[in-house]
Amino acid sequence: MTRRGGGSAIATVALALGVASAAAVVWGTLIERRWYALRQVSAPVLPAGAKPIRVLHLSDLHMAPWQRDKQEWIRSLAAFAPDFIVDTGDNLGHQRGFDGVEYALEAFRGIPGVFVNGSNDYYGPIPKNPMRYFSGPSKLQLKPSNLDTNELTGFFTNELGWLDLNNHAGELTVNGTRIEFFGVDDPHRSFDRLDKVTGELDELRASEVTDGTWPDRMSALEADVPTVSIGVAHAPYRRILDSFVTNGASMIFAGHTHGGQVCVPGVGALVTNCDLPRSQAKGLSTWTHALRVAYLNVSAGLGTSIYAPVRFACRPEATLITLIPQDAVD
Repeated sequence: MTRRGGGSAIATVALALGVASAAAVVWGTLIERRWYALRQVSAPVLPAGAKPIRVLHLSDLHMAPWQRDKQEWIRSLAAFAPDFIVDTGDNLGHQRGFDGVEYALEAFRGIPGVFVNGSNDYYGPIPKNPMRYFSGPSKLQLKPSNLDTNELTGFFTNELGWLDLNNHAGELTVNGTRIEFFGVDDPHRSFDRLDKVTGELDELRASEVTDGTWPDRMSALEADVPTVSIGVAHAPYRRILDSFVTNGASMIFAGHTHGGQVCVPGVGALVTNCDLPRSQAKGLSTWTHALRVAYLNVSAGLGTSIYAPVRFACRPEATLITLIPQDAVD
């Protein structure tokens, strides 16, 4: 006797799985990867009594010249009037990606900012097997195309007036608070020079009491100028985060992970493409090292490689994060 019911049930399940898979692909490639979100959070890192500071965190644009919807959405964020901007790299995603970056970010002229580079600000995208991400962080492939990094950094520094934090330290005063910044070039490609950053940071801190701004350290303390330290990196490797915390960062900004890019609902990111725990692949969390704690904001980013144009359960995002005084939290 032939049992037709069993075969029919298997066929029905297979058809349902096929339809679900196709729907997921359509959603991830055509809808979600262009469903941009602005995540708004706050972090109590400012000294008591300081005025709040609104920071727009942009990351991983992976811009191609034809991505006009992304460019227009980024421009629209200027309406939120951020006090300064943090760009954590991988802005370019195509040989002519700079045109789209320039158009998108020129809306923020006059707003101070800081930036670091990611590997995709140096090398053009190439096809990759996505399964390799499960074996560890991705490796630099042979003969990648070089991008015009100087054009990008020149636009940031000369046109927008942003601070270059690629293995550098610097400072800005925003809303009456002195912000001490330090950052590294892309850790994913081992371009970081933590020794150089520490040296520049020591010089920056020493200049506060030796350049004539303050006659001596006691005068600086008596002036009671609010100060906060912020670390910036593209890829949030543990060694970078630990160093930033050791150097006194109370807030750290990073990108690179794409939030996992393709996530499982209820589970989250499956990979981070670095050694950051998957639970911290995106969003605001804390990082503890040597009995010190800093807030860590990892952006899921706004783009993908043009060779992997899909996001699932992980919307592309920018973050508007309000820095508030520590005493503002009940």
